[in-house]
Amino acid sequence: MKTSFSVALFLLLSGCAGFQAAREVNSGRQAYLRGNNEAAYAHFQKAAEVDPNYVYGTALRQGVWSYVGRVNYDLGRLPQAREALERALAANREEDLSRLYFGLALAREGDRQRGLKEIEGGLRGVHQWLEYVDQNHGASFGRFWDPAREIRSAIQTDLAMISGRDIDWPKLITAGEWIGKQMELENDRARRDETMDRNRDNDSGGGEEP
Repeated sequence: MKTSFSVALFLLLSGCAGFQAAREVNSGRQAYLRGNNEAAYAHFQKAAEVDPNYVYGTALRQGVWSYVGRVNYDLGRLPQAREALERALAANREEDLSRLYFGLALAREGDRQRGLKEIEGGLRGVHQWLEYVDQNHGASFGRFWDPAREIRSAIQTDLAMISGRDIDWPKLITAGEWIGKQMELENDRARRDETMDRNRDNDSGGGEEP
């Protein structure tokens, strides 16, 4: 009886923590995308405290530590950013935005050799993910992600620079930051466009006879 009660209590508390973390991450993302990084950090840090395993998103899934790391990066707190991003990657090695920002943090701290490897891995991972959703989910949600291929074109330009080994570091870092922020924006744009498309389909079919 006590065991059943303990399990039920644990599930209840876990659900409450997950709900609170989701609310904090949603508020943090809104602040982050507006450029209000201090407010975003407060929300993301709170989310990490109540549920350190929280993952945001359905298509592009990102752990809460990725957000903590990226906003610390934007605030110039590079050691804290690196620590949080390492934690994100320890939980999910496939989190490409975390890898990209981890590499950017390393490069800005002076470890360019290691940073370059992580930046390249992050860029390739993001490109492969966009190609995957386009090719495998294009009929549903994939066609709403990077439809003009702007992000993928920017990634290909950066990868060409890296492969040539004639690296303009300020340009590469700025480009990597742009790609990271665009992917976050694309998350909302794709969801919005998918919803609008679904609503149009529903409206167009609403007047038909059964």
